[in-house]
Amino acid sequence: MAEPESTVINTDVKQKDPSEALVIAVTTRAIFNLEEEHKLYLEKGKEEYARHQQANQDKPLPPGTAFAFIQAAQYVNEKILESNLAEKDLFDILVLSNNSPESGVRIINSAKHYGLEISKFCFVSNKDSTQYLKSHGVKLFLSADRIDVCNALQRGVSAALVFQQEVQAPSTPLRVVFDGDAVLFSDETDQVFQEQGLEGAVRYERAMEAVPMGEGPLKAFAMHLGKIRKKFSQEKSPIRTYLVTARSGRDMGVRAIKTLQEWGLAIDEAFFMDGAPKGPILAQIQPHIFFDDGLHNIQGAQDVGVPSAWVP
Repeated sequence: MAEPESTVINTDVKQKDPSEALVIAVTTRAIFNLEEEHKLYLEKGKEEYARHQQANQDKPLPPGTAFAFIQAAQYVNEKILESNLAEKDLFDILVLSNNSPESGVRIINSAKHYGLEISKFCFVSNKDSTQYLKSHGVKLFLSADRIDVCNALQRGVSAALVFQQEVQAPSTPLRVVFDGDAVLFSDETDQVFQEQGLEGAVRYERAMEAVPMGEGPLKAFAMHLGKIRKKFSQEKSPIRTYLVTARSGRDMGVRAIKTLQEWGLAIDEAFFMDGAPKGPILAQIQPHIFFDDGLHNIQGAQDVGVPSAWVP
C-alpha cells in the first residue's frame, strides 16, 4: 500500500481555488538547483542526503531552471489582484517532492527566503509522486526526472522535463514560448514527415488546411494561460505568448494559424522558422520558459541561456 503524502500548507499564501486556478506543480530539482544534493543522494543514499538537508536547513538553495518562470507567474498574480481582489483565476504553485517532510524543511525555508508564493508543499515518499497530480487539479507539471514526466503525460497532465542550467532571470512580463507539432498541436504531421519526407508533409498540410490539428500535450496548459491573458488588453498584459515552430510559413503556416483561431487561442507572436535554428530568435525573446519536443532545439536554447523544458 502506498504511503500517504504529507502536505504542508504555506499559511502566508492566500489559498487559491484549485478548480479555477492554473495549478502548476514543480519538483524541487526543477525550481531549485539541487544537483550537488542529488549526486549525494545517488552516491551515498537517502539517509545521508536527509542528514545533509537537515544540517543545511537554514542555507537557501540556489535558483533552478524553473525559478524565474515561477517568479514571473507570481508577478502576473499581483497584476490580476490589482484589478480585482476577488479574482480566483490565478496561478497556483505547488511543490511536489520525493523528500521526507524532515528533509523538506530546507525546501520550505528556501521558498520563503526568495519570497516565492507557493501554496502547498507535498512531500511524497511513494516512488511515483505523479499519482497525486490529478487530485490537486494540476494543469502543468515540471520535473527534472524523465520517468516522472512520462508518467504525468500518461495520466493526461501537461508535463515537461526541465534541464538544470544557469539562467539569467529575465524581466517581466511572463514570456512563454511553445513549439508547434507534438507540443501545442498533435504529432500527426510529424508522422507524415517521418514516413513521406518534407514534400509529403507539405502535400498533407495543403490537403488538410481547413481541418484543425489535433491537440498536443501542452494544449490544455496553453488554453488556460490564454484565458488568464484575456483579462488584460494586449498593451497592458503581464503575459506574452509565442509560437516558434520549424514549420515553413508559406507551405505549412496557414493550418497552424487556423487551428489557433479555431481553438480561440491568441498568440502574441508567431515565428515559422522553416527548419532554421531557433536559438537566435529565443535569445531575442528571452522567455521565462521554452517548450519543445526536439532535443536539438532544447540544446540550442540552452546554448543562449534560455530556460528550456523538453516534452518527450
